[in-house]
Amino acid sequence: MIDVVVPSVGESISEVTIGSWLKNDGDFVQLDEPICSIESDKATLEISAPQAGKLKIVVAEGETVEIGAKIAEVDETQTAGASTPAPAQESKAPAPTAAPTSGNGGDKNYPSPAASKILAEKGVDPSSVSGSGKDGRITKADALSAQAPTQAPKASDSDIKNLAAQTMAQSFSRDTRREKMTGLRKTIATRLVAAKNTTAMLTTFNEVDMSAVMELRKKYKDAFKEKHGVGLGFMSFFTKAATQALKQFPAVNGMIDGNEIVYHNYADVGVAVSTPRGLMVPVIRNAESMSFAAIESKIIELATKARDGKISIDEMTGGTFTITNGGIFGSMLSTPILNAPQSAILGLHNIVERPVAVNGQVVIRPIMFLALSYDHRIIDGRESVSFLKAVKELIEDPSKLLFDL
Repeated sequence: MIDVVVPSVGESISEVTIGSWLKNDGDFVQLDEPICSIESDKATLEISAPQAGKLKIVVAEGETVEIGAKIAEVDETQTAGASTPAPAQESKAPAPTAAPTSGNGGDKNYPSPAASKILAEKGVDPSSVSGSGKDGRITKADALSAQAPTQAPKASDSDIKNLAAQTMAQSFSRDTRREKMTGLRKTIATRLVAAKNTTAMLTTFNEVDMSAVMELRKKYKDAFKEKHGVGLGFMSFFTKAATQALKQFPAVNGMIDGNEIVYHNYADVGVAVSTPRGLMVPVIRNAESMSFAAIESKIIELATKARDGKISIDEMTGGTFTITNGGIFGSMLSTPILNAPQSAILGLHNIVERPVAVNGQVVIRPIMFLALSYDHRIIDGRESVSFLKAVKELIEDPSKLLFDL
């Protein structure tokens, strides 16, 4: 027997939760074949079979175990080939011959042509009629005397109302169910509460006219996709705008470490991704030096890994600033919570056509509300408002992004 144990998944992680078994107890597995997923407080990872053999599961799904704990065994002495039963000897006996059916219409309940026409007109199933002819054949007289099936009486209005009331009463339920919180969900809850309780968090808002960006995307999206193999999304515009604004206001890209403020000369931008296991924030390293295409490709790569449970811990840690897009779910406006120890997070929202004043005229424009939540301990109101205004101006004139103005 070879033990399957929980590997170390990070210095600060002491326990994990068994997410799901990808194989059943008693299955035969191959070397390095994924057999289960485990959920830490930062990510979901897969464990592979250490040896080929028969799997014996020791810990059930949903259980929490410590790093190094045994969760399964693999019996390497048994293989799939050894347990497969030998094929049975093929029988040499001839196959039974089916009994011939009568070709002269003498089968029981077989109507004569005249009787068949009468029964069809009456809507009577021949199998429900007892034939009086030879060998039980249904005669014309049998068909004439056969009675059509009676229809159920039409329900009254009161019957229909009573049935509807009973159905409605049965549709109500006061049942409850309980599910154990996963390690990831518990960590999310703990960190969100800590961010609210340990920071002086405020949120400032602004609105941005998306006309220029939408026109630019419309004009170049096909050529961009053909050349780079990825779509040109809004997230790359906002990522580039944020990295340029962070250069102007470094406190927004900083964090508190004890009695010191750490300023970063680079922008590792976290992009919040909603997954079946909860919110994850994979990080785009050195986003300030990346092209639009590189940002779009990296977002797709990291988001796919996060949703598939294949993202690594290194890809989830070390961000300096975060962008979250609630607009994809239809959010009009929100106050995003800081992703500690970062000091700011930019919230994007849905785009809605709204009446706005332009050069003294009321026009309809696609407008998005922006929200910047920030830690007032390190970022002053002037800096937060100015940062958000800088993002707004860059989005409304994206040529500045292209030329780094």
